Amino acid sequence: MKLKHCLSALVLLMTAPVLAQEPVNLDQLLQQLKEGKFAQSQENQAREARFRSQAAEQEQILRDAIAKRDRLEALSSRLETEFEANETELANLEDALTQRMGSLKELFGVLQQVAGDTASNLQNSYVSVEYPGRSEQLSDLAQKMGSSAKLASIEEIESVWYALQQEMTESGKVSKFDTTVTLASGEKVTKPVVRVGTFNMVADGNYLELIPGTDAVAELVRQPGSRYLSTVEALEAGDKSPVRFALDPTGGSILGLLVQAPSIGERIDQGSTVGYIILGLGLIGLLIALERFVTLTLMGGKVKRQLKQQKAQQDNPLGRVMLVQDKYPNADTETLELKLSEAILREVPKITRNLTFIKIISVVAPLLGLLGTVTGMINTFQAITLFGTGDPKLMAGGISQALVTTVLGLVVAIPMTLLFATLNTRSKNLVHVLQEQASGIIAERSERGQ
Repeated sequence: MKLKHCLSALVLLMTAPVLAQEPVNLDQLLQQLKEGKFAQSQENQAREARFRSQAAEQEQILRDAIAKRDRLEALSSRLETEFEANETELANLEDALTQRMGSLKELFGVLQQVAGDTASNLQNSYVSVEYPGRSEQLSDLAQKMGSSAKLASIEEIESVWYALQQEMTESGKVSKFDTTVTLASGEKVTKPVVRVGTFNMVADGNYLELIPGTDAVAELVRQPGSRYLSTVEALEAGDKSPVRFALDPTGGSILGLLVQAPSIGERIDQGSTVGYIILGLGLIGLLIALERFVTLTLMGGKVKRQLKQQKAQQDNPLGRVMLVQDKYPNADTETLELKLSEAILREVPKITRNLTFIKIISVVAPLLGLLGTVTGMINTFQAITLFGTGDPKLMAGGISQALVTTVLGLVVAIPMTLLFATLNTRSKNLVHVLQEQASGIIAERSERGQ
């Protein structure tokens, strides 16, 4: 039974197209095998007949392919001959063109160079904001003349001349027109702007800068000082009459350096904590000096009025000293002298009050400046230790603090010294008047006693 099943499977694999059903016994298996062999033989004979009938057609296709190959080889040979002849003729024509051009070749070379340089200059010119697209035309002309052997036309040569003449003409004009301006906040708005030659451009009282590589302008993020901006307003508000204007002949380089300069507030910030302490002491000293100046002025006026009066008044130091003689009418000369000295000593603290504090500030301020200097140099040396001396910006913070605190200390100390000297002189004059009048009272009492 196993052999029967194996033979059946083999026959089914060999005669799968012709077997309709699985054989039941060996006779049916043999019959099906015979029929399959016969069908396969008939199929092979049909295939062979089909191949023989197509042999003539295959030979015709081969002959056509060979003929086509021969024609293409002949065409290739002819084209190669024409190509070599064209190359020879082209070389001869180029030599003839070079000989006939002569000095024109140098002219077009100079024209190409001038067009390229002019395009670069116009790209960084404020005039291109009013007349956009000039640099692109010249750049295209320079590239066309450099990448091909084509000669420039008369119109193209005139375009280069016109661009140069226009730039020179516009450099001497003040023009007003509308264009898109990028504000410091990033917003783009269309507004009237004033162009001063090829040097500067302003709008709404602010200076503008040219965005590199474009024909657009933007407001400077940081504007120069008010004395420069006031001239901008005068230019925008003025008519044809001459006005004062801060002009940057470099086209923005000096202006860029000017706006980078730190303001007074930024310089004070560089002084850090020590700088603010110095300024705080200076402010306190200034307030004290102002109070002393007003007090001594009023006091001096009252003393002068008291000198012109015989009756002593209680509202001024001299009057209070003069009241001592009325208080002790029968005292002897020595006792009265002591009482007057006592009264003067009571008035001196009121006259010289807080002057010592002003003097202390004038001495301490330079010392605090020195402290800030030392601290700043320590920070500088620490930066050098960590990062080396390759980048000066790393050391700029410490050096700025060192210099700014010294300056702040001197700025506070010098006025405090002058104020102390002035106020001290006034207070000494008042004390001298009190002592002088006290001596006069003692002399008068002594004469009466004699």
